[in-house]
Amino acid sequence: MAVLAVAAGVIRLGGGERAAASTRHAPAAPRHLPRAVYVPGGHWLTTWGASPQAPIPGNLSKAGFVDQTVREIAFASVGGPMVRVRLTNAFGSTPLRIARASIAVQRHRAALAPGTLRALTFAGRSWVIIPAGGAMVSDPVVLPVRPALHLAVSLYLRAPTGPATQHTQARQVNYVAAGGHALDPTGGAFTTQTASWYLLGGIDVLASARDRGVVVALGDSITDGVGAPLNANARYPNVLARRFAARAGATMSVVDAGIGGNRVLDATACCGEGAVSRFRRDVLGQTGVRAVILLEGVNDIGQSQSRGPFTAPHTPVSALQIVEGYARIIALAHAARLKVFGATLTPFAGARYWTPAGEAERDAVNRWILDSRAFDGVINFAAVLADPANPEWLAPAFDSGDHLHPDAAGYRAMGRAVNLAMLLRAG
Repeated sequence: MAVLAVAAGVIRLGGGERAAASTRHAPAAPRHLPRAVYVPGGHWLTTWGASPQAPIPGNLSKAGFVDQTVREIAFASVGGPMVRVRLTNAFGSTPLRIARASIAVQRHRAALAPGTLRALTFAGRSWVIIPAGGAMVSDPVVLPVRPALHLAVSLYLRAPTGPATQHTQARQVNYVAAGGHALDPTGGAFTTQTASWYLLGGIDVLASARDRGVVVALGDSITDGVGAPLNANARYPNVLARRFAARAGATMSVVDAGIGGNRVLDATACCGEGAVSRFRRDVLGQTGVRAVILLEGVNDIGQSQSRGPFTAPHTPVSALQIVEGYARIIALAHAARLKVFGATLTPFAGARYWTPAGEAERDAVNRWILDSRAFDGVINFAAVLADPANPEWLAPAFDSGDHLHPDAAGYRAMGRAVNLAMLLRAG
């Protein structure tokens, strides 16, 4: 019977409060770790993640935090008896000090389930400093996690953070308190609400052999769940994760690497680095990744074609350029021995940046996805969501109202359309 003993997955601190800049070459587990938990065929997998973005006006990231605690809610995709937390300072311009951190199971709003609060340490210390551009993984703690559980990560930021790395579209209410409340199981102090995540890159669990690996959904706002209700975990990757969790046999974790407004090729101040550029961090950086679903390109088309109050002039992006971007992502995935599955671009007629030329470009890109055989498999989301009578449009039952983003029913249809067996072969 295969077993796995706990490993640290952290970088030791040295020289006072100095922290290493990455977690790629972690040392052996230090003596302070909890007693090893043995899981048949056990291995670490990312159960939740969010792609980091630069600070922007419009949420708390621009000003950052000082003498505040952020409590952030995350939806677990797979379970296990131990967890560890990945923090990110990817877009910070100064070192980030975490004075105290914890993880627990959410009870209600900012309140924690009794008996689940666990203080986090970093190489045995209760605090950590993460360099600008860096990341850090906590020591593992014993905390039983099951699929679809809501976890609460709390970070006490005593020193000024400066502008903070964030993920804009959490579709999840998170909480902020004045002062140090990382170890406070009650929610009364958390009087500020925010719909973004801050400084939280991912959560890993010690999973069983049944969990074959991680599928990363790489995309834009349609992957990020814009149009779905808050706190519902109704994005298509969430639907896919629930389908896996309901299986009697092998499963996979599903990690959402969507960013609203994201593009395949170009970076934008509001909406992250292009998918090609962020692939190594946002996909290869997930623990146990085995496969990628790529659904991206509609913003490359729409933002470059349209001229209006919501868009600035851009150099037009051709279908050929988007396809070349796909080819680069496919090459990166295959070089890392990952399977990559292409998803057709969904209808957007009636959206603020739709044009007839953009529609022709979407059609050309989709024909390449379906016919080129460049991907390891194809998911035809366009056919799932299209109005049968007007296939350039979203079906009315799946339209959130802006003619671009699906509603909860549309996301359910997307999640149900994915072939699980196809993904499991990658695991």
